[in-house]
Amino acid sequence: MQPPTRTTRRDIETPVGYILLGGVVTSVALVVVGLAWHWATVGELQFEYPLAGMNLFEFVLADVQQLLAGTVRPRVLINMGLAVLMLTPYVRVLISMLYFALAERNRKYALFTGLVFAVLTYSLFLR
Repeated sequence: MQPPTRTTRRDIETPVGYILLGGVVTSVALVVVGLAWHWATVGELQFEYPLAGMNLFEFVLADVQQLLAGTVRPRVLINMGLAVLMLTPYVRVLISMLYFALAERNRKYALFTGLVFAVLTYSLFLR
């Protein structure tokens, strides 16, 4: 097996860069819009609500259910912004794993990236 060339390394760097940039920009936009909306209606930027006893998937599921029910509030936008920010590295690892397994056909890198992906997946279900 030949070592990856500079061209193939750039092939994965570009989509990963766009994923990270898109995730951060989307997250910042959601949080800023949510905070501005909250500040316009309440007059302060302080939020107080408990998150104890929730893992990330429960956190996201609760907000998605509110969105599907037609309840859009500043808190939901901020929560979605935080969730996007937290899931951005997760998606980055998923794309890298798929790239190494399918495009590069590099079993060693695919295995290592798969292990990282498994640990990240497990950690998202922890409370």
